[in-house]
Amino acid sequence: MSLPVYYYVLGTPLGMLGLIRWGCWLVRRIPAALYRPIIGSYRLPMTIVVPVYQEDPEVFAVAIESWLANGVDEVILVIDVSDDVCREVASRYPVRVLITDVPGKRDALRRGWNAARTELVALVDSDTVWAPDVAAEVCKPFADPLIGGVGTRQNVYGSKGFLARITDMFLDHRYFDENASQSLLGQAVSCLSGRTAIYRRALLLDIEHEFMNETFWGVPCLSGDDKRLTTLILERGHKTYMQRTAEVWSTFPNKWKIFFRQRLRWARNTWRSDLRALSRRWVWRHPFLAYTMVDKGISSFTLLFGPAFMIYSLIVQNWVFAGVLALWWQISRSAKLLPHLRRRPSSFFLVPGYLLVSWLMALIKLQALFTIRKQRWLTRQVAVQNGAVVRTEQPAGSIPASPSHAAQAPPAPRPISASQSWPPAPAQPRPISASQSWPPLPNQPRPDRAPPAAARARNPVPPPPGHALPIPLQARPDEREPGRPGDRAPQRRRHAAPPRQRNSPVGPPPGEPAPPPNPAAAQPAGPSAGEPASVPPPRAAHRREVSR
Repeated sequence: MSLPVYYYVLGTPLGMLGLIRWGCWLVRRIPAALYRPIIGSYRLPMTIVVPVYQEDPEVFAVAIESWLANGVDEVILVIDVSDDVCREVASRYPVRVLITDVPGKRDALRRGWNAARTELVALVDSDTVWAPDVAAEVCKPFADPLIGGVGTRQNVYGSKGFLARITDMFLDHRYFDENASQSLLGQAVSCLSGRTAIYRRALLLDIEHEFMNETFWGVPCLSGDDKRLTTLILERGHKTYMQRTAEVWSTFPNKWKIFFRQRLRWARNTWRSDLRALSRRWVWRHPFLAYTMVDKGISSFTLLFGPAFMIYSLIVQNWVFAGVLALWWQISRSAKLLPHLRRRPSSFFLVPGYLLVSWLMALIKLQALFTIRKQRWLTRQVAVQNGAVVRTEQPAGSIPASPSHAAQAPPAPRPISASQSWPPAPAQPRPISASQSWPPLPNQPRPDRAPPAAARARNPVPPPPGHALPIPLQARPDEREPGRPGDRAPQRRRHAAPPRQRNSPVGPPPGEPAPPPNPAAAQPAGPSAGEPASVPPPRAAHRREVSR
């Protein structure tokens, strides 16, 4: 006998479980729909602190330019001693560089905020590109003296393909659902993403000891710095908030192996942080935050009931139940992803793939729970061994730390013309044409700025006489390992144009002869497509500090 359709929705254990889970989601979704970003004109001085380790040079250069375009007071790059490539990229910009030989991200963050002098410190990943108004937007919530940390909204940068689209869907679900509801109810966001998080520097100095000495079941914690910082801010009675009008873009894995390793590390960090928080009194002063932590932990188990019922119905050939369940998944997940579908309607056809990845992530979360004491970065050569953070592998092209390396004299600053101003003031943003997409992609020149970083790397400006050349790139962008963000195959020119010498914007001192032509500065006659015809003015002075 054929049963009515509503039986399969309401008359089965899976149907009842689905209704309960939908009710839990509505508890978050209703306040999330009422969320509004804070408006106003409040502004505080800000320093950007960026730990840098083996970053893609083209993405890194675009990110630096986006930070400087925001008119912040200072950009501090804490670069690993093994990373010659990123140090060369940083030498082209008016940024402050600290060299560190201590493995791990936490010590780099600590060095950065100790070197800062402004009231606000933005902790930013080296692959994160800012919109032109991020610095102005994230300052607005700090008008409330109880706000201790502010997060942004983020999306996928530079990557294409299935994993990039799915990751973009997860990100929109997070920032239009969980973070939005937590910001409205209690102003207590559980995790300010480490891609970009802004804190009051005084609070960072206050929590520094606890941050650097975090352990879980006797094992020093290597990762999870963003969750730990957010938790310590909340423990001290301050609030955390998401300012969704501040948008940033970051790169994400486009290979399954790296994707799974990243998610496993994140899941372990979440279990450790949430289980510790739920055992403390402070979290229960934020009832909605505690509710979302419990709900997220339970969903790691309940999410797997759906595919289990689907497999069973296919085995017993209950085609009606299987069809109703598949249709319900498509409709229900589309409803939950509605903010993302408004931005990218074509993602409707990726909902089945989104479901599949959700189930795989639920399995990863269970694996993370059963291996919660393991401390390893997984996507970098850093781990905890015998109670200490160590390198598990020496990066290719690295140079060991030595007294002679630490004592290297920094290059002398290059002069700046009287008409040159960098970075541009916040009130005078760079003009962006209507046809220009944002954020800019690697190797995609913008009409309002100098040629891309890769072009400048292939045609460097010679230094003044008597100064050493910057550390050279290990490999040209088109000679790097395949599979990294921004890689592209070298293009073959049909006709070779005679080389011409680029005129150096930095002249020799009075009374000294001009330096010999630099062969590396030769380039084909005439600008390439999309490249400005004139040579850009020199960047402002680059300052470098070596800290041990």
